[in-house]
Amino acid sequence: MTAQPQNTGRRSSAELIHAEESRLAHNYHPLPVVVAKAEGAWVEDVEGRRYLDMLAGYSALNFGHRHPALIEAAHRQLDQLTLTSRAFHNDRLAGFAEQLADLTGLDMTLPMNTGAEAVESGIKLARKWAYEVKGVAPDQANIVVAAGNFHGRTTTIVSFSDDPVARDGFGPFTPGFRTVPYDDLAALEAAVDENTAAVLIEPIQGEAGVLIPTDGYLAGIRDLTRRANVLFIADEIQSGLGRTGTTLAVAHEAVLPDLLLLGKALGGGIVPVSAVVGRREVMSVLGPGQHGSTFGGNPLAAAVGSAVVGLLETGEFQQRAKDLGVVLADRLSALVGHGVVGYRARGLWAGVDIDPAFGTGREISERLMAEGVLVKDTHGSTIRFAPPLSISEEDLVSGLGALETVLAG
Repeated sequence: MTAQPQNTGRRSSAELIHAEESRLAHNYHPLPVVVAKAEGAWVEDVEGRRYLDMLAGYSALNFGHRHPALIEAAHRQLDQLTLTSRAFHNDRLAGFAEQLADLTGLDMTLPMNTGAEAVESGIKLARKWAYEVKGVAPDQANIVVAAGNFHGRTTTIVSFSDDPVARDGFGPFTPGFRTVPYDDLAALEAAVDENTAAVLIEPIQGEAGVLIPTDGYLAGIRDLTRRANVLFIADEIQSGLGRTGTTLAVAHEAVLPDLLLLGKALGGGIVPVSAVVGRREVMSVLGPGQHGSTFGGNPLAAAVGSAVVGLLETGEFQQRAKDLGVVLADRLSALVGHGVVGYRARGLWAGVDIDPAFGTGREISERLMAEGVLVKDTHGSTIRFAPPLSISEEDLVSGLGALETVLAG
């Protein structure tokens, strides 16, 4: 009798992808790679193939996969306490709130879990402030947002999205939002009136392809909102925490918003952690029972979040993003006219527009995957690079060299 191969119980990439497609809702279209291990800027699939991660979880992995200080903080907390709910105090939350407020230059923190929850919380805070502090008539508050925005996928947030993929089929939509072109101060000022509670803006639009506004745009928003007695809410869920070469992207214009929305990298790639950080006058409008989250501010999240803030307090990662960002921009500049139509980069973050004659963004991403480099497309012909801030210069150059190879082939 012929011996049969032993079943190790481990399924192949193809088998796992097939199982996902039959059992998971099809709300994502991932690249066909099944990651099983990761360390630093590198991941490994179930067959042992290694890939350079040049996406870093859309900035959720700013410090790389399994950063030792973050893993240690999580392990240490797992041995002590993971969850109490906010029905009780825990011994990690106060320190996290203090550190995060000090890092950002603001006063108070509202901890949540996901980025979308932070955005929803910011909207609620702005509306309540408008009614209780500014004196807007009940249910009349409006919030001004920018075209091309991406703030999440809840029903309220997609109500002010202009992306048909995110929006179509999910109405009726939440009222109270006004959309103006991004990077257009005149249009923004025209949209603000006596009932405006806030202006909600991404300092750099990530999902739109890393769109960077002209110099003076953020400072102009800050000036306008102060004059009009309107809150400035900066969504730094992707752009914040070191990604652009500064702790916050708004720091490039030396402005400080009234409310700051953080997430992704705040959880260190370990647990979902998000927060609204803001001025005391605004944050204080919330009273007990008016907003909350069972898991928001849990001890494990607070421990990891504190460790993340600790890494940023050194300034090392901001400086790495700044220095390696020069390498990133130089390498991309050399590809313009050779398969790249144009690019936008700030720090270790870039949107690269591929000449359609060379392939769609998806096709280029798949060819890069075949070369051992992981990125992801957005909006047709654009791909995004957002490698971990811990990536070595050698690996960064190698990853960009793979793009050159793909475009030359």
